[in-house]
Amino acid sequence: MGSQDIRWKQRFENYSKACALLAEISDYELESTPAIIREGFIQRFEVAFDLAWKTTKDYLLYLGHDVQPSPRTVIKEAFAAKVIEDGQAFVDMLEARNQMSHRYDEATFDTIFSQIKTEFYPALEKLREYLEGCQA
Repeated sequence: MGSQDIRWKQRFENYSKACALLAEISDYELESTPAIIREGFIQRFEVAFDLAWKTTKDYLLYLGHDVQPSPRTVIKEAFAAKVIEDGQAFVDMLEARNQMSHRYDEATFDTIFSQIKTEFYPALEKLREYLEGCQA
């Protein structure tokens, strides 16, 4: 077992845990969720997204792809390699994560909370399921 094999599997374990924490968002609605809880889900999303692209980068390297270590190039390569189905969802996640780290306004915050629930978490979970199937 090579170091790339071990690395992507170790990172995948952390990614799976992050997805499990983010899954709790399905129990919450925007209108009735206190701001502090919404903020927690934004943070969980940021962690899950970062682990998603880094785990995917490590997996692509394990497969022998020559991929640059930036989220956008990893997303493009993963989409081309059919590791992720919805490349646009991952590009939108990258933009949302970047947007939240550079500014804070409640309308943007609420939009991203809704996107996490309806678009981002499902795409992250599909990636997790795909990578879980590659563990054998």
